[in-house]
Amino acid sequence: MSGPVHLAKRFFGSLSPRPLDPVDDVWVREVLGSGERALWERMPLADRKHAARVAREVDRLLGGADRPVLAAALLHDVGKIESGLGTFGRVVATAVGAAAGRDRAHDWGRIGTYLRHPQIGEALLRDAGADDLTATWAREHHQPPRCWTMPADVGTALSSADDD
Repeated sequence: MSGPVHLAKRFFGSLSPRPLDPVDDVWVREVLGSGERALWERMPLADRKHAARVAREVDRLLGGADRPVLAAALLHDVGKIESGLGTFGRVVATAVGAAAGRDRAHDWGRIGTYLRHPQIGEALLRDAGADDLTATWAREHHQPPRCWTMPADVGTALSSADDD
């Protein structure tokens, strides 16, 4: 899923101080429930911009998506907020995870927390009252398609739009 070109685009995009498009900001707030919005507000700007692009693309790919699917697109990376890592720390964590293996690096402090973001995100979303599909995608979004528990067309659209 993850490729060097995609990761480079994400990195340079994360350095931009440009705010989230106001139209997207209103749209996101209409899509998310109150508990989900509270998590959204905790996400760094770069993550919110990425997630809004992913959700718009999912909506396009599916020809209109249900609220839980859009929320899944918007909040799939929400578990990253618990690591407290900024852009450069995330680059290091991604490299460490690739070199050492995500499973081996799980116990390595904030890097481990970052690498466990799928499981952490699922727990945060369940605590926030998110739909099962939304929480499940947070956990499954780095897994291969054979491991997804959601409809294949939904998982494919979410994965394709995220491309990481």
